[in-house]
Amino acid sequence: MFNGVWLVLLMIIFSCSEPDPRRPVSHHTDSFFEESVERNKNVNALEEAAIKYYIAQDSSKTYIASSSGFWYAYTKRKLKEGKRPVLGDEVVFNYEILNLRNEILYSYDALGEVQYKIDKEEIELGLQSGLKIMKVGEEVSFLFPSHSALGILGDKDKIGMNQPLIYRVQLINLK
Repeated sequence: MFNGVWLVLLMIIFSCSEPDPRRPVSHHTDSFFEESVERNKNVNALEEAAIKYYIAQDSSKTYIASSSGFWYAYTKRKLKEGKRPVLGDEVVFNYEILNLRNEILYSYDALGEVQYKIDKEEIELGLQSGLKIMKVGEEVSFLFPSHSALGILGDKDKIGMNQPLIYRVQLINLK
């Protein structure tokens, strides 16, 4: 009986202890992230080279490098009158999208007029920044690397992966 009591007591003590949590097994190393960063740097360098080549071939326009990582040239510019859109302003604009071979992927008619509240709605990052440098009545050609346009995947239709694009934008109205 004495051995049975000890046996029961030992069983109670061991059954009441909580199990040690298992640690997750991690197979990832920093090399995956380093390779991804390196791949993105290479893609960005290739896109920038393609854009600079396009600019060198287009002697009809003077392109300006923006602080946001894209280039732009005025097709129609207002030097004095008018204000530029700021946070919360509502703009109306038309645009078309071309590849770097000047092939129209989406025309003005296909995209239609767009109403957009500056920095209050979702829109491509490059276009979001580009609209802020425009005045009503101006037309600008923007050269966007893929990360400022439709990103890594494109639109899964006419715009491919990591594709730099030309956006021709006409700012129609500003409220």
